[in-house]
Amino acid sequence: MHTGPVLVVRWAHSGRWLASGSDDEIVMIWDLDPNSRGKVWGSDEVNVEGWKPLKRLPGHESDVTDVAWAPGDRYLASVGLDSQVIIWCGYTLERLKKLDQHQGFVKGVCWDPVGEFLATQSDDRSVKIWRTTDWSLEAEVTKPFEDSPGSTFFRRLSWSPDGAHITASNATNNKGFVFIAAVITRNSWTSEISLVGHENTVEVAAYNPHIFLRNMNEKVSTSNICSVVALGADDRSVSIWQTKSARPLIVAKEVFERQIMDLSWSWDGLTLYAASSDGTIAVFNFDPEEMEGIAPHSVQEQYLTKFGFTPAPIPEGYSHVSTKESSQLSSSQQQSQSSDFSQANGGGERINVLVAKRSNKKRANLTNQSSIIPSASTSALVNGITSGSTDPIPRRKHSLNSFPPPSEQPFDAPEGWSRHADVSMDLDVPIDSLDTPASPIQGRSGKRKASVLDLPDDGKQVKARTLGGDRARDHVAVKEITHHTVMRGETVGAGCGGQTGLSLPVPPLLTVLSAEVEGSDEILEARNPEDDAGPTEVMFIAGKQTQWLDYLSSPAINVKATPSFCAVATLDGSVNIYSYTGRRFMPSFALGAPAAFMEATKHALLIITTTGQLYSWNIKKQSSFFSPPSVAPLLPSPNHTITAVSIRSNGAPVINCSNGVVYSYDPALLTWIKLSERWWSEGSDAWQSRSRNSTNQSGNRGIMFCVEGSISGISDESLSDKVRPTWWSTALTLGHLEMRLNATRLLDSPQEYKQALLLYAKKIADENFRAKAEELIKELYGPIYYRPGREETWTSTVVGLPKRDLLRDVLSIFTRSKTLTKLGMDWQDVLRKASSDE
Repeated sequence: MHTGPVLVVRWAHSGRWLASGSDDEIVMIWDLDPNSRGKVWGSDEVNVEGWKPLKRLPGHESDVTDVAWAPGDRYLASVGLDSQVIIWCGYTLERLKKLDQHQGFVKGVCWDPVGEFLATQSDDRSVKIWRTTDWSLEAEVTKPFEDSPGSTFFRRLSWSPDGAHITASNATNNKGFVFIAAVITRNSWTSEISLVGHENTVEVAAYNPHIFLRNMNEKVSTSNICSVVALGADDRSVSIWQTKSARPLIVAKEVFERQIMDLSWSWDGLTLYAASSDGTIAVFNFDPEEMEGIAPHSVQEQYLTKFGFTPAPIPEGYSHVSTKESSQLSSSQQQSQSSDFSQANGGGERINVLVAKRSNKKRANLTNQSSIIPSASTSALVNGITSGSTDPIPRRKHSLNSFPPPSEQPFDAPEGWSRHADVSMDLDVPIDSLDTPASPIQGRSGKRKASVLDLPDDGKQVKARTLGGDRARDHVAVKEITHHTVMRGETVGAGCGGQTGLSLPVPPLLTVLSAEVEGSDEILEARNPEDDAGPTEVMFIAGKQTQWLDYLSSPAINVKATPSFCAVATLDGSVNIYSYTGRRFMPSFALGAPAAFMEATKHALLIITTTGQLYSWNIKKQSSFFSPPSVAPLLPSPNHTITAVSIRSNGAPVINCSNGVVYSYDPALLTWIKLSERWWSEGSDAWQSRSRNSTNQSGNRGIMFCVEGSISGISDESLSDKVRPTWWSTALTLGHLEMRLNATRLLDSPQEYKQALLLYAKKIADENFRAKAEELIKELYGPIYYRPGREETWTSTVVGLPKRDLLRDVLSIFTRSKTLTKLGMDWQDVLRKASSDE
């Protein structure tokens, strides 16, 4: 018996055994006991069947999260939070292989129906494909999971019954903002197909075990087959897709009180079971005629022979009961069992079943893609939770809840996208039936195709409109508009924090300003009229297509676009923020003076007005990173100017000045600080042009590399002959590295911080500066009896790096030095003892 919560249960294909996995680290095999039915422990409920433990399979070192039987039950695979994949013999139940190449919790496993491959999915944000012939790694897929959240209970994936695709859960698009299920193509192992629309992470994918024929009158071929897959997500919704359609067939919204943990189809493909962490189960039943094109398992077996794969032989003397033998129950026996089950429950438990049948009665919410209005949400759960109120749903030419026929599926992708199956599934297709707002990626890409929901009564496809989308893009010459003059202190510049002694130049007024979105062909463009007769136009263009446009009352002088937002600054001191659909999702800023500089990255936007006021905003959170300071302290002389401006994703500004100094603002200290200055180049051994490691450092260029590179200038050979004090080089090297440590911490550059720290440790070790070394050690080690949450004056990390991990590297440098060896070894012992105590 298990001694902990059971996380997964899977039937063997033969129906002879059950495999279960638990957080007690054990995989358990169960066998049917025909002589044991008995009552459920602690109640009067009678078990319909009795199952006894057959064998315990120890081997995992943490929770077992998923198990899967191979085709023909030749193997059993189990995965767990110990990052291990264990392969067991499906007959002898002996452990055959342990695969340990995942670097995170493994939360999903599935088998290729051909038997050639095994797929596993892990919190290391990868799906790994393993060859069953030698258990070596065939491929690793990471792209759709790069930004996937790591907080899900499971990452259950499923292989299509035709062997052509894997549908993997917990994938994202648009840098983590769009939750999808990723469809991975066999052999090429690429994921260019997404099932988009769930409002939260997709937790599980499960294919119907049958293949489906597009045309029942045609022969079985790659071009005539498709599959049905169900998705369960943390938004408590279940969606069902057919690979020939660009839209979900059915969507059941808010089926549970909590997230969906698992899905399972019945062997006949007509029932879908969904389990939730709220302790309930939902059942979806379909009539055979509603499963249009469903083919018997014999068709699948015949089709899979085309792959020509020969599985490993079965151990001699072992066999499983065949599926046919195990399923030969007469209809009277099945009815008897059903009757016994209802009697055993004593009528005390109400089972609510979502039944997709043709009926005008009010019923639970199964939203079909051909419905023309949204339907009410529903709950249809076991354990006494009743169905929510629903509304009747109008029908069209075919049954509302039957799968739409091919004539109403104009979404087939071009053939040839798959090497082994021409399954037509649209790229980045939205689940509009979920009634979710358009995601940013839908607005940007322009790839969203018209759906059956978009069709009028005559059935003709209507092209979706965009504001300005009917305009052909024309090219306008970039010219400076000279008749506009900005008089300082008249219509602009008033009321800006009282900064009256500083005046920065207004950017030139041009006929066209544009900004490209990094990594795409999308452009934000502003066009100013050469005369004052017309308004300023703002357009967002993808390729040759105008996505949207807007009009402004004042000429634009600065435009910026990131993958998250667009910004336009105008001559009257206003700033407008747009989403990628052209929506002004933030109020227009009134800064009181034109923007002399504007920069943006990710979710951060920076503006310096002509009166010297600096603003830094977090657009995603719609808040300011800090109160706006003035840049006047950076320009004490009229000869000093700002030559370049940029912003970090944490809101920290980086301002280059003509005097060879680069500044940033520290909101914790409420003051400007120096990031670097040209002075260090006169004596620091760590300066780029002087460092022996500068060539190696350039291979990993961070923000500080760029900062110092921008002020390096041309070396003055006359400085090498200048007489310097005795400690000149050492003092400048240490001072330079200490400034670099503070700068990289403020700019949130972990790798450069660590690099500067190790250079600093090596320098003080080479110079035998024991006092500096001890102070550095104590700063990184912290209090001797430190416990998280108890010490307020010391934090255990710096720029996201654990300080004691950094200390290990520093002590390693000290122990290899000629002067601080004993100090390093003594503190290594202290650190080891502290680590063991923790």
